[in-house]
Amino acid sequence: MVTESRAVAALRFFLVVLFAVLVLFQVMSLPGQFRHLAEQDPEMAYLRWPATAVTVFWVLCVQVVVVCTWKLLTLVLADEIFTDGALRWVDGIVWAVGAAWVVLVAVLLFVGFNATDPGLPLLLFLLTVGVTVLGLLMVVMRALLRRATTLRTDLEGVI
Repeated sequence: MVTESRAVAALRFFLVVLFAVLVLFQVMSLPGQFRHLAEQDPEMAYLRWPATAVTVFWVLCVQVVVVCTWKLLTLVLADEIFTDGALRWVDGIVWAVGAAWVVLVAVLLFVGFNATDPGLPLLLFLLTVGVTVLGLLMVVMRALLRRATTLRTDLEGVI
């Protein structure tokens, strides 16, 4: 299908752009931002390296999702999406989202118990709810892929 291949090509283009921007953030922007914040507010300088590590880890989780999505797109083009191999890539997405969620909840708890202003904890709570929805959605999508794979395998066995 022409539309499918064009959509996959466009998505791949934007995945490359996203991955490049994420690498830029991971290597330059985030470490530099937290160095600058530590210089501006020496009282909070002790958070420089933990904040850098956490945000770089979150970027890594997004990069894993990008790579897994790329591999799934390859399987779509090869008409092999309904195979057990596809489930491994979806599992990679689920695990990356889950790992990011665990760290996000830890950050939310740390900030929530130490905050004097409710703004950041509320923002982190909203982000946590969003990541939770994304993770649960991926679990449901994985279950649907598993069912479709089983149905396709059963159908191929009959034909």
